[in-house]
Amino acid sequence: MSKLFVVSAPSGTGKTTLNNRLMKEFPSVEIAVSHTTRPIRDGEVNGRSYHFVDKDAFRTMAKSGQMLEWAEVFGNLYGTSKQELDRIFAKGHDVLLEIDVQGCRSVLREKPDAVTVFILPPAVETLWKRLEQRGTDKLADRWRRLLTAKQEIEACHIYSHFIVNDNVERAYNELKSIIVDGGAPSLSHNDGKRFCEKLIDEFRTSELLQDLKKKLG
Repeated sequence: MSKLFVVSAPSGTGKTTLNNRLMKEFPSVEIAVSHTTRPIRDGEVNGRSYHFVDKDAFRTMAKSGQMLEWAEVFGNLYGTSKQELDRIFAKGHDVLLEIDVQGCRSVLREKPDAVTVFILPPAVETLWKRLEQRGTDKLADRWRRLLTAKQEIEACHIYSHFIVNDNVERAYNELKSIIVDGGAPSLSHNDGKRFCEKLIDEFRTSELLQDLKKKLG
């Protein structure tokens, strides 16, 4: 029987890299293609990267109950349609949703049996350095993503599995164990929550982050 998986992570934690590798190795697991109202970017393909729609069309789908989950993120709407899940399930494949914490909450209300995975950075300062290395965002935007990461980590209790991405190969093997083999990660649920508490505390104690906060006013 096909299963539904939710994989979430703060921006810069590496979830897309891990998920894409899993899809390539195991074609029977498919990432659901989300709908979005943001503009299409160079190299993206409508229907494969996202289903690109305008806000009126998106809101119509949401109001008519066609969306499993949806949210507004940085001024744009994102969501997963129920039709997209039905399309993948009809093939006998498992569905993987690469969505944020807010989306995960919505999914669990309708699909409480979904298997939920939260991927964490080894440290908050490591996450900040990864956001810097991207080189695609201004300082204020990177800071906003970091504050969003704090809010997401604070909501970690809704997830059933935790993976710390301090080593890509190990993190990938743990993700594969959960989704393909039905196994469990090396971090227990309670240990995962304690690790989240450690990260949250780092937001308060890190000298690097305090200096950045002063710089940004």
